[in-house]
Amino acid sequence: MASNSYHFITHWRVQGQRDEVTAIIGNAPDLVRWWPSVYLEVHELEPGEATGAGKVISLYTKGWLPYTLRWQFVVTDVHPGGFTLKASGDFVGRGIWTLTQAGPDVDVTYDWKVRADKPLLRDLSFIMKPIFSANHHWAMRLGERSLLLELARRHARTAIERELLPAPPGAPTPTAPTILDRPEGRPRIRE
Repeated sequence: MASNSYHFITHWRVQGQRDEVTAIIGNAPDLVRWWPSVYLEVHELEPGEATGAGKVISLYTKGWLPYTLRWQFVVTDVHPGGFTLKASGDFVGRGIWTLTQAGPDVDVTYDWKVRADKPLLRDLSFIMKPIFSANHHWAMRLGERSLLLELARRHARTAIERELLPAPPGAPTPTAPTILDRPEGRPRIRE
């Protein structure tokens, strides 16, 4: 495996129904609202088919490290137990979401196999791979926490009960471009 290649398998277990959890995770533009610690901007570029296959999404993301990522994905396969996406941009690879009903819970698995092509990640992976990996694991832990809060919000019996729930965890570092966001040493102008 090349030093800038990564393979992560994340497991979550949440109380709920598979169809509802799949709908939450599969609604990419809504990630900014319920998973703001990672998803700064998400835009649907193409809606794809009624099943979601062919949908094209543009993302601007970050973790706890002071850099941001711009990438896209296309949904290549949709089935009752999840979906597969193909990533391009700062990440190149594929992600597979698999959701299985287990009694009152849903077992969620995300299999993320990517190559980091952003110059910073590509060039420093040989030495920084454990830190970049920790950044991914942090993002996924906050994703699970945010999903649990989103499910609680959706199942709150009253508006007061919903208002008492905490907001999802936010981004821990500034979203403004930093020197680490400068490809090949050139200043990056944020649009």
